[in-house]
Amino acid sequence: MSHPHHDADWLTRYERSLMGVFGTPQQLLQTGAGAWVTDAEGRQLLDMLGGIAVNALGHGHRRIVEAITEQAAALGHISNLFTSEPQIRLAEQLLQLCRAPEGSTVFFANSGSEANEAALKAVLKHRSATGRQRILALENSFHGRTLGALSLTHKPAYREPFGPLVPGIEFLPPNDLDALEEVFAADDVAGIFLEPIQGEAGVLPLTDQYLLRARELTRRHQALMVLDEVQTGVGRTGDWFRHQALGQGFLPDLMTLAKGLGSGFPIGALVAFGPDAGCMLQAGQHGTTFGGNPLAAVAAETTLAVIEEEDLLTNAARRGRQITAGLQRQPQLGEIRCFGLHIGIDLAEEVAGPEPAKELVTIARQRHGLIINATGPRTLRLAPPLNITADEVDAFLDRFTSTLAELTR
Repeated sequence: MSHPHHDADWLTRYERSLMGVFGTPQQLLQTGAGAWVTDAEGRQLLDMLGGIAVNALGHGHRRIVEAITEQAAALGHISNLFTSEPQIRLAEQLLQLCRAPEGSTVFFANSGSEANEAALKAVLKHRSATGRQRILALENSFHGRTLGALSLTHKPAYREPFGPLVPGIEFLPPNDLDALEEVFAADDVAGIFLEPIQGEAGVLPLTDQYLLRARELTRRHQALMVLDEVQTGVGRTGDWFRHQALGQGFLPDLMTLAKGLGSGFPIGALVAFGPDAGCMLQAGQHGTTFGGNPLAAVAAETTLAVIEEEDLLTNAARRGRQITAGLQRQPQLGEIRCFGLHIGIDLAEEVAGPEPAKELVTIARQRHGLIINATGPRTLRLAPPLNITADEVDAFLDRFTSTLAELTR
């Protein structure tokens, strides 16, 4: 089959055959190796977005390719009427890395949205059992686009076209301790969904104080704390999971994962901490056809092994500091929020234009071979592979500096 080699060719074919929910794609990519991708014209681009925090080990990692190839030849899919060794090993591996207590369990899904759907069903079951009616999420939150996950997502533009969503969900301002105290004072909260760092909002962190107080209040009022670590989990911030930065004593009731877990292979997970949460969803109350199949499980199992063996948590922290140090020398930039390789960048107020971040992303890609992401009119996001090298970070800084200069000249 022939492949398109010009923008007009592939874009026309795309628009004729694919539903337009993603808008116009930026480019046709053909191959990838490590932190680099090659487009249909043969141009190499440095991928500092990592498939939106998905490609934890970059593109085409040898260990991932070998593991998936070997598993596909042995056993690809078996349905959840059966189990497989990769599925069991992966669950055990996750529980160990999460420091989960005895009685904790894992449910495997195919995406972050599906993991959050499972978590929401657990909270709804808790609501039904306790009579506590209110479910909390935060302003600026993003938990996915399926119906339940969308009900927890704050952005009106995502919600309004679809009419009434799951009832009883309220949104609180992030890091507002007074609002948090006030809502729990009524003693009728079933659960709260929190992203330790709000990625789609521009890499905005919840404070340690806020997370710790939320944990205290949920325990006191018998509500469930759900941490959405879809973006922040699996080493992205320099810890296995962002909440571990708060110390070993901090555990949620439920945690959702996806994105980097499978290094590009679709997989999500709900981790339930302790025996009460671990048995909350029982036989017949939830399910999935593809979740945790041998191929997905071995991709995730290998991802976790490589991160550990190559000490990529340390690399994420080091490369994050290297990126931050380089960015801080740029006068066109304002606040820089760096958590390992989960990085948000605000353009300085002096940078003119209605949407300068979007314009900068286009210049970076088209003229400087750089893939980055705008999460708002003046905000950029970076989420490169965890195994990005110091030389590749230097290459990014050179290209990004040139991009900034072109934007503001």
